[in-house]
Amino acid sequence: MSSGAASVLAPAGPSAALSAEVSWVLIAGAALIFVATMALLVVAIGRRRAAGASASTRDRSRLWIVGGGLVVPIAVLGALFVYQLVRAPNVAVADRRSGELVVSVTGRMWWWEVRYRDPGGGPDIAAANEIHLPAGRPALIGLNSGDVIHSFWVPSLAGKVDTVPGRVQQLRLEASAPGIYRGPCAEFCGDQHARMTLHVVVDPPDVFERWLRAQAAAAVAPRSAEAERGRAVFEAQRCAGCHAVRGLFDGGTGGPDLTHVGSRAFLGAGTVPADAAGFARWVADVQHLKPGARMPSYDQLDAGSLQPLAVFLEQLQ
Repeated sequence: MSSGAASVLAPAGPSAALSAEVSWVLIAGAALIFVATMALLVVAIGRRRAAGASASTRDRSRLWIVGGGLVVPIAVLGALFVYQLVRAPNVAVADRRSGELVVSVTGRMWWWEVRYRDPGGGPDIAAANEIHLPAGRPALIGLNSGDVIHSFWVPSLAGKVDTVPGRVQQLRLEASAPGIYRGPCAEFCGDQHARMTLHVVVDPPDVFERWLRAQAAAAVAPRSAEAERGRAVFEAQRCAGCHAVRGLFDGGTGGPDLTHVGSRAFLGAGTVPADAAGFARWVADVQHLKPGARMPSYDQLDAGSLQPLAVFLEQLQ
């Protein structure tokens, strides 16, 4: 299982495997030209031209220059160019296949909004910073931006595509085996560009279907007295003004949907782990962890309020 790595040379899907093949061939071709050039340089240094060289010697020198300096590089580079035109995967998607899983991803400063269609016909399923996919099944990713240009890139699965405000770009993702694949934003988009990480979680098909059904359900009411106190803190601090928790607090759209935030691996687009300690750190000190994020630090909360709030959020599975 892949976890955390983000490399075009560690492909985990058909599109990425083709990109890796093309990359290795181009690297080998460039290395061949470099080695040949260095070899000619060594020969030239070793055979110093004597003063008053004959015309035949000058002719042979011109032949080496034309052949080794022009013909061979042009032939090799031309072959590599044609090869990559033929073999390089086409990132753009012009068609939609029947029954294909469709996922909407919107880049925001500085997180990723992810939406699925509810298989039961209800409202869209909203998540953040994690895309779950079934292994071996292609998914069509619709890419958009809510503010500036971002760039969606999961190196182990596919090439990069910019997300542009006012336009919907499309990308087809497919992973051959279960795993977790990291994708950094690949276009500078502001102060916290470096902390805008996406994770693609690839599950076996049956596990994915269970996850999707669970995500479609409303949030479960607090299961303990401490979590209930945390729910009251969430309401008192007006967190619902920006964050929706379906079934408990509806309507907030300014920040990520928190209906099942406890089931995610990270908070703040890969900034801190999504456990009770991570929730407490994020709420109290978000402007230190991710300066410029569009959420204030709630450092005025005492431990008697902060800890129950963290427990409430962690239980939103």
